[in-house]
Amino acid sequence: MSRSQLDSLIHMANQIAANNAHYGDATVERVHNHLKKFWARSMKRQIVEYLQQDGSQLSPLAREAVALLAQDQAEARPASA
Repeated sequence: MSRSQLDSLIHMANQIAANNAHYGDATVERVHNHLKKFWARSMKRQIVEYLQQDGSQLSPLAREAVALLAQDQAEARPASA
């Protein structure tokens, strides 16, 4: 993935978080649900990889929502035998 593609994902995640910030305690879950429903699997994988490698450009709310995506991905992986 190019840096500009990653920058776009970071920007979008931060915008979604900012646009939902008025929901207070429900913000992170709303952002998580939005990413889960509307982002392509490849986009979700890329933003989770970014969070795991650095994540510094994600806003705190976006970071928490992406962390929930990471949990979703971990739970979806089959357990190793």
